[in-house]
Amino acid sequence: MRLKLRNIFLVYFVVSIFGLLYAVLQLGQPCNCSQILREGRGRHNPVSPKEPGNQGGVDQLPIIYVVTPTYERPHQRAELTRLSQTLLLVPALHWILVEDSLKRSPLVADLLAQSGLHYTHLNVQTPPPMKLKEGEPNWLKPRGVEQRNEALRWLRVNQSPMDRGVVYFADDDNTYSVNIFKEMRHTQKVSVWPVGLVGGLRYEGPLVDKGRVVGFHTAWKTHRPFPIDMAGFAVSLTLLLMHPEARFDPNAERGFLESSLLGQLVSVEDLEPRADNCTKIWVWHTRTEKPKLKQEEALEKLGRGSDPNVLV
Repeated sequence: MRLKLRNIFLVYFVVSIFGLLYAVLQLGQPCNCSQILREGRGRHNPVSPKEPGNQGGVDQLPIIYVVTPTYERPHQRAELTRLSQTLLLVPALHWILVEDSLKRSPLVADLLAQSGLHYTHLNVQTPPPMKLKEGEPNWLKPRGVEQRNEALRWLRVNQSPMDRGVVYFADDDNTYSVNIFKEMRHTQKVSVWPVGLVGGLRYEGPLVDKGRVVGFHTAWKTHRPFPIDMAGFAVSLTLLLMHPEARFDPNAERGFLESSLLGQLVSVEDLEPRADNCTKIWVWHTRTEKPKLKQEEALEKLGRGSDPNVLV
């Protein structure tokens, strides 16, 4: 019995020594981890590293840079939370969130820090003459122009034409299926698809014949060069970087904001139809109803308003 115990102890001792030696030899060896994106504020995405049909891992996928302008409002955090949790399902994605403000807000910074996404947090304020005044309709002036252009500036500073990627302008009040991100992944120049509930129609988007865009299904300002919604196209990162002056025109006529950028990059013949030749709707132009806070205002007058330290 004593002999057996001694043998077991010797085997355990030898295995432990080999394990310790192996661990020591591994010290200082390079980590075989995914390369962290250049922006120091990025975080590792813990979701599945593969897309259906992709035989390699996440490192082999072109990165999708999702550009989202945002501004302070009562339902801002709710909408950003909804969007962030959709983006969390998409591998190889970098979220560029740009606030319309003089400085980055704690509310947005906190949301991003907890999102689990790779991200870049930027801010730039819309010039006062370009801002909507209280009571003015949303369509009166273009919104998010300075913020989208700030994201383009960041990409040109931090990325190179050799980097594989695609840029998508995703507003925080839309609804997105993960399918639309799979569709845009391998964009060569500009990929396009229809958008639901926009332009006064059930959907608006390109008309396709034999795999080529030949026109557009639209009823509003049909003379626009590219009569498609901001959520209806994605641009190759390489193409954007090859045109360093391409940007959104803050003075563009109403409805022409998308055309002001696309017209500097491609012609209609260059467009790449996606979503089953533009027959599937995987993004919707939705808006959250503005909350009514009359009771909050009444309590504030009495000095009993909600705790401002609670992030809503």
